[in-house]
Amino acid sequence: MELDHSKREMEMEELELCNECGLCLDVCPVYKATQRDEFSPIGKLEAARAILSGEEVTPEMVESIYNCPQCHLCDDVCPQGISITGIVHESRVELVKRGLGPLEAQNRVIEGIGRLGNSVNGDPSRRLEWLPEEFPRKESSTLLYLGCLPSYLVKECASSTYLVLKRLGVDFMILEDEGCCGLYFYDSGRIDLAKEKFEENASRFKKLGITRIIVPCAGCYRCFKRYYPQLLGDVDFETVHITEILPSLLVERGIKPQGIEVTYQDPCRLGRMEGLYDEPRDILRLCGVEVREMAENRGNAACCGAGAGVRSIYRDLSFKMATTLLDEAPLEHVVTSCPFCDFNLSYASQKAGGNKKITYITEIVLDSVS
Repeated sequence: MELDHSKREMEMEELELCNECGLCLDVCPVYKATQRDEFSPIGKLEAARAILSGEEVTPEMVESIYNCPQCHLCDDVCPQGISITGIVHESRVELVKRGLGPLEAQNRVIEGIGRLGNSVNGDPSRRLEWLPEEFPRKESSTLLYLGCLPSYLVKECASSTYLVLKRLGVDFMILEDEGCCGLYFYDSGRIDLAKEKFEENASRFKKLGITRIIVPCAGCYRCFKRYYPQLLGDVDFETVHITEILPSLLVERGIKPQGIEVTYQDPCRLGRMEGLYDEPRDILRLCGVEVREMAENRGNAACCGAGAGVRSIYRDLSFKMATTLLDEAPLEHVVTSCPFCDFNLSYASQKAGGNKKITYITEIVLDSVS
């Protein structure tokens, strides 16, 4: 309890550092899309101050806290070093404690995870439809954990990742009943459910003798690598994203150059949050693919608008952020290493009647190692 009190004091002190310089307004995708001050990073900090200090909370404050995709762009430009996204997350946790969160749409997703074992309302009996062969009943200390979106909605990501690892000689296993990593619980502020799910999964991995988890999903990556240790302490497994292991594997193997040109989109949770900028570009280069960069790339890359539960509760806002990103892409073919980006950008392109083709990076690799 003392620790919680001390943490709250630190959060309130950090809030006071904001001098409203406005640098965050130039980068925040939500503010750009809405042009509403209350939805800017400055407005979010004002809402957080009221929420964390126990003041009356308005519906606009709740929306401001929950429409943040947690892209970290504001954190990176803040001259005061304020962890704006961290404060927003703590505000979500406080809204839950005060009975003001999660929102109705989020609770439907949360209920679905409990009932179906995934966050996208997928039929568990059809989870392995992406698998290009009979389920391989084998044991390994390395687990390929596909995640909810690749398993049900971005199946090319799942199948191409699986086949690439097999063709490159990586020893791994998959789970027939994989379940959910628990990220949605965490992002919604339901820390109680998140910790419960984290403990359940960590215990299962330990019993199976799993010491390394390979993931194609940037959300699962962030969750396993950062949030599990945050809530559980030390964990018994290492988490690696598929883009971290492919460059060295491709160097060792002869490949068929693609001879194509694409635009690579840096996902927030792999780029700004984890610094994985060179690895995806190295993979594409090794596959004979030339990258024409976005005007804003790497640390300044735009957010697709799908993260932190935003797409599930503010679909129009998420769509607007995605179309803005696509409008800035110099080429029709956009490659990403995040299933959330893949799904949301593909949806936005189709809905807007655009001609952008969105591809998950291992689909490119599969063509080169076939």
